[in-house]
Amino acid sequence: MPQMVSFLYRSLCRAADKVIYPLLPAFARPAWNHPAGPKTVFFWAPTIKWCLVIAGLADLARPAEKLSFSQNTALLVTGAIWTRYSFVIVPINYYLASVCSCVGAIGFIQLSRIAHYQYKHPQITEGF
Repeated sequence: MPQMVSFLYRSLCRAADKVIYPLLPAFARPAWNHPAGPKTVFFWAPTIKWCLVIAGLADLARPAEKLSFSQNTALLVTGAIWTRYSFVIVPINYYLASVCSCVGAIGFIQLSRIAHYQYKHPQITEGF
């Protein structure tokens, strides 16, 4: 099965090289073949991870009492860890660093909202 997926992936990259690469402007061609370019997981994993940022932004509309402390702590911690990791790996992946720092920032903002709510409503959050 993995061999079939690899074959399919390589075939798709070759087809894209024939169709898309000639259409690219000269300034975009180096990015196409970059070690962290769109033909690698270093590009697609962060692209999909932007969904976490979008979901976090959507949660800004939720009331603070309905936010999950553990979920947002996980977002903050994983955002910080993976931001650091993206500067350690080769090639250095600035795209991954940007999305992970945004994930961490969303986690921090939501945790700040939770803390502010608990500070303003201590009688409600005693057992929290």
